[in-house]
Amino acid sequence: MRWELNRLALAITSMVALAFLVPLTFATRQIAHDRAIGDARQQAAAMVAALAVDADPRLLTSAVASTVAGSAGRLAIHLPGIKPVGTTHVTDADVASATGYRRPVTAPAAGGIAYLQPSVLSDGRAVVIEVYVTDDEMTRGVWPAWLALGGLAVVLVGGSVLVADRLGGRLVRATRDLAVSSRRLGAGELAVRVQPSGPPELRDAALAFNTMAGDLRRLLDAERELAADLSHRLRTPLTALRLDAETMPPGAIADRMRQACDLLDEELEAIIAGARLGVEARGSQRSDLVEVLAERLAFWSALAEDQQRPWKVVGGERPVPVSLPRSELILAVDALLGNVFAHTPDGVAFRVTVSEAGLLVDDAGPGISDPANAVQRGVSGAGSSGLGLDIVRRVAEAAGGRLTIDRSPLGGARIAMLLPVPNDDPAPESVRGPGRRRRTAS
Repeated sequence: MRWELNRLALAITSMVALAFLVPLTFATRQIAHDRAIGDARQQAAAMVAALAVDADPRLLTSAVASTVAGSAGRLAIHLPGIKPVGTTHVTDADVASATGYRRPVTAPAAGGIAYLQPSVLSDGRAVVIEVYVTDDEMTRGVWPAWLALGGLAVVLVGGSVLVADRLGGRLVRATRDLAVSSRRLGAGELAVRVQPSGPPELRDAALAFNTMAGDLRRLLDAERELAADLSHRLRTPLTALRLDAETMPPGAIADRMRQACDLLDEELEAIIAGARLGVEARGSQRSDLVEVLAERLAFWSALAEDQQRPWKVVGGERPVPVSLPRSELILAVDALLGNVFAHTPDGVAFRVTVSEAGLLVDDAGPGISDPANAVQRGVSGAGSSGLGLDIVRRVAEAAGGRLTIDRSPLGGARIAMLLPVPNDDPAPESVRGPGRRRRTAS
């Protein structure tokens, strides 16, 4: 934008300068021509005064020689019947024409023009005073004037471009600040604001941006409080469920019920705490994917045992830090594992691979026939809510990664939440080196 404004100023000032320079070039040339003719007129008028005193050719010769034009051979007096006094540059026909006109005329001459001034002596005879004007005299001072005008035009154009650049710099700086703040707001920095600067229109845009950012933050705060309130309302049925579990006879089922109530209570606490955190606080959190996976597998392994599902974990010897809140990772891991239990029959095996490249879940089920449709929010071909894989996709993109769906070597679906690391897909073959931990259950 700044260069465009500079070019616009350059074009406008150049056209204005040309609009003045073209007439001025002709005017300066005409002024020089008129000045030269004016000097010749003065020389001729001096000779008219000399002729009025005495028309003796010898005296006239001395008078002609005493003038600047005469001493330079540019002045002559044409008396009737005798040779011209001084140096002439015109023909007799030009002299006769001037006598007939009875007014000053100019006649072409070699290397210039001749100014012819007719006059009448006291005895009634007509004389013509000739003053020769060279081309150099008629153009004297023209080139310096043109150079001065050109230099002035260059200074004016350069000055206007410099002023436009300064003004454009303010405009571009204000526009750039607004664009940078918009990108930061889109990235989740809800506290970002713009210092109004620049022209009134951009100042109004900056004020509108600040108002929008404040309204957006208030809306998000209201949404978070609503999510926290809704999660808190689940405590009442959870309490009733816990009381029912406490009344159950001792045994494995009662223990699983109480464990499930404890886990659900922890999940509600995490949801409420996460909902009350701002976007900035959540964006600065980091969690360990391996730790979260181990915790969630402790929950899902019980269900896998009930459904007689063989399962295996590959990798996980080293922590895998992810720039996401713990609650977000829990959502993604539960969605990936829950997808296996929800869309495959009992007894179907699955395998979980975790590494720095991400989290990969393979199953031996029927697979996913339409991966593109499977990740659409709210769309499900098996009667579920259709949110699970969309949650995984959103979490992966929030971490800078992506979600992929492919065919598994086990025969079913392979769903991978890939993280932004230089490694390739965390396929089982890439993590089967020495020292890798495997866990198998059946």
